[in-house]
Amino acid sequence: MNIQNIRIPTSPAFLLDKDKIVRSAEKLQYLQQQTGCKVLYSIKSLPLTTVLQWLKPYVDGFSVSSLFEAKLAAEVLSGTGSIHLTTPGINSREIKELVHICQFISFNSVSQLNRFAGLGSQNCNIGLRLNPGLSSVDDIRYDPCRTHSKLGAPLQYLHEKSIQQQIRGLHVHTHFAGKDIRPLEKVLALLERDFQKQLYSIEWLNLGGGYLLDEIEDLATLIDLIRRLQEQYQIQVFLEPGNAVVGQAGFIVASVIDLFDSDGKRIAVLDTSINHNPEVFEYQIKPELVNHDDKGHYCYDLVGNTCLSGDIFGEYRFSKVLAIGDSVFFKNVGAYSLVKASRFNGHNFPDIYAISNNEAIGLKKYSYQDYKNQWDG
Repeated sequence: MNIQNIRIPTSPAFLLDKDKIVRSAEKLQYLQQQTGCKVLYSIKSLPLTTVLQWLKPYVDGFSVSSLFEAKLAAEVLSGTGSIHLTTPGINSREIKELVHICQFISFNSVSQLNRFAGLGSQNCNIGLRLNPGLSSVDDIRYDPCRTHSKLGAPLQYLHEKSIQQQIRGLHVHTHFAGKDIRPLEKVLALLERDFQKQLYSIEWLNLGGGYLLDEIEDLATLIDLIRRLQEQYQIQVFLEPGNAVVGQAGFIVASVIDLFDSDGKRIAVLDTSINHNPEVFEYQIKPELVNHDDKGHYCYDLVGNTCLSGDIFGEYRFSKVLAIGDSVFFKNVGAYSLVKASRFNGHNFPDIYAISNNEAIGLKKYSYQDYKNQWDG
């Protein structure tokens, strides 16, 4: 599919390649069939209800991190899949509702486990999130196992009988945007070396997310690993991909609304901003651009249309001179863009379209009233 050949009625717009999402879901389904594991879509990456409906036939449920996500998951699933919650902190005002909505809750700390596990209904399976302390992420901001981490309980708590008696499963999410499973192998080797007895006593093991399963070439190793875990310990293994499902399926299309020179560089102002893709600023990265040509003779700084001086996407090269009204397409922005987006300066959110069979189908538009409602009070 050539995204540049598809007619997009409005700009800026957020485009979702439905066919790409389905292909990713089919790869996950292959993992299910080969191993017997259960796959949950982590809706924090993109909770658009249309996407949840697309994925519903391919997954065993949804992974959530808050009451609102849990309620949305329950509405979409309508009892056809399970809902798994883990979050750094559960509000005491919400726990009673959560234990009735969620089939699985992995408490993030022993403190919360001790406070809330007794409130679990017969419907709710209680687990504990672990932090093995094995860092495998270069950027400390995204390292679940960093020093003084807020994510998960230290492994030594597994030795305590009172903890063992309260839980039926374990949750281990230790990586971020990984393209091979070696960090996971190291974590599991540590668990099996020091806590094998505890593994034999649980019913399920949630391996979390953080791995770009769609980009891992050696799925055979992962398949063998999951099979062995389930057969040896007689447990159910869960996976929670998010970015792996939707990351490469998202595009932001924007239009050039102004062109000028600044200190010898050509500036192209777009009708979008990094506030529609906040990880550009958060990561300080240059997002990939479909139009970019490494050998192009025409160089521009693409910038956003807010008053933030750092609202800059980066420098790109083009094979032809840009003109006002030209479209540019940022790619691989399906995860964590819309959920983190803001209306800074009052600029509207992009319209949302599904792309399938080389056609754009409108899913959602935002109006001034949506903006006003946000700030009425």
